[in-house]
Amino acid sequence: MSNLTKGIILIGVIIAIGVGLVIWKKKAGGGAESFNSISRVEIELLLADVAKTNPMILKRLKEDPEMKKQQIENLKQLLAFASQAQREGMAADPANQQELANIRAEIIAVNYDKEINKDKGPMPAFGFITDDQVKAYWGEDEQPKTPGFWDKIGLGGSAEQRTHEAEFNDFLNTKIAILKQGNPEMKDREITDEEKTQARDIFAKIRIYKAEYDQKFAAGQLSKDFIDKTNLQVKLQQAQFLARLYSEKVADKVKVTDDDINQYIAQHPELDPAQKRAQAQEILDKAKAGEDFAALANQYSQDPGNKGPDGTPQGGLYKDVPKGRMVAPFEQAALALEPGQIAPDLVESDFGFHIIKLERKLGPSPTQGKDQKGAPPQGDTYDVRHILISTGVKDPDKGDSPTNREMPVKDYVRNKLEEEKEKKLIEDIVAQNNVQVPDDFTVPEVTDEQMKQMQQKQQMQMPQGMPPGGDEDINAPPSNGKPANTGKPVPPPPAKKK
Repeated sequence: MSNLTKGIILIGVIIAIGVGLVIWKKKAGGGAESFNSISRVEIELLLADVAKTNPMILKRLKEDPEMKKQQIENLKQLLAFASQAQREGMAADPANQQELANIRAEIIAVNYDKEINKDKGPMPAFGFITDDQVKAYWGEDEQPKTPGFWDKIGLGGSAEQRTHEAEFNDFLNTKIAILKQGNPEMKDREITDEEKTQARDIFAKIRIYKAEYDQKFAAGQLSKDFIDKTNLQVKLQQAQFLARLYSEKVADKVKVTDDDINQYIAQHPELDPAQKRAQAQEILDKAKAGEDFAALANQYSQDPGNKGPDGTPQGGLYKDVPKGRMVAPFEQAALALEPGQIAPDLVESDFGFHIIKLERKLGPSPTQGKDQKGAPPQGDTYDVRHILISTGVKDPDKGDSPTNREMPVKDYVRNKLEEEKEKKLIEDIVAQNNVQVPDDFTVPEVTDEQMKQMQQKQQMQMPQGMPPGGDEDINAPPSNGKPANTGKPVPPPPAKKK
């Protein structure tokens, strides 16, 4: 995020998150209801709203039992992590308490806005609140306090007697702290007066609508369906917040050490690169005996970078390689040679075994011309040939999937061990919190009319020249901190610096 304005505007985004997410009812004592369960009725309430916003998701959910099973597991994990955060006192932390209260107020306000203004035409969030209403809200700080609804039923507490300005400062400070915590680049960023004014305006509008909601709730003027949907969103949004906090806390528990990796490889001989080493040594012996290095590279190299754009073999040649681009073992061995020399020994990296021949020593590139400003190219480069015998492996559990590409053995083992530790951790947390998520809920039928309306909406929102979209983000990976697999070709192995 480039500036704090976007972070403050995020306040509006947070409250505008559509359907999502189980019940936070205000009870005697002001405590939160447990996050460790969700009912069939609640899930079906959630799906009913999804049917209005993205029927394609429901269509796939109904047709794909595995997808339904995975969604149930994801929901269990969410509730388990939120429940564990509660058990360990994270929800009682003052800053987290403040944010949980913020989430409740924000979701109530945005839902109330949509409900009372749904027949008035398009308008930005809180667009029907007037400047006079906002001024009157801040003007109340100068008036004697009157008991609010929650005070009357004994649940107000001292917070109801504080000024709106003090409440806003708590709201803003919490939002800024969360923003900076999630984005280290914002650590030293100071909020401007303009940004504070924007946040102050949003805060007032949230509180104006929340107060109206509370009054109508107390008077029995809101429908049960509306209240239930709002509570559902509040609970799951709060669960997401707590689950994220807990996942950050336990991140170190799933990390794997180099010793763990080496021990695993030692216990699995099939991952031992001994055979690959023997193959690479035979090729090195041929090169040292005088056989044509380029021909050997074209015959044996498993480096995807050995082919040009048209698929023509390149004889293992990399031209004008800037110093520092290649992985360290490769570059150190190459730059220790004289032009025409072959490295006397195999060079091992995470990608496999390299057989290296230096063609041109480090110096200004003889093939690059001047840049657009007429200046000579900057930095030293060298030319090198190499043959790679890869020690990469594919994940056997992923079969022939097009996204199942070879990876260095250590990367494969690290991912495997981390996934196993993560799975065990999640299973333990779900069991400890006795999380209950039903699997007998009914997925609503998706009508042709709903699909047609969604397609028309997508076409209206799509930039000109873009192909029709679908439900691509359905396949987005879980938020486990690992990058998505894009399916793009992997750069030549030695060109990736470790």
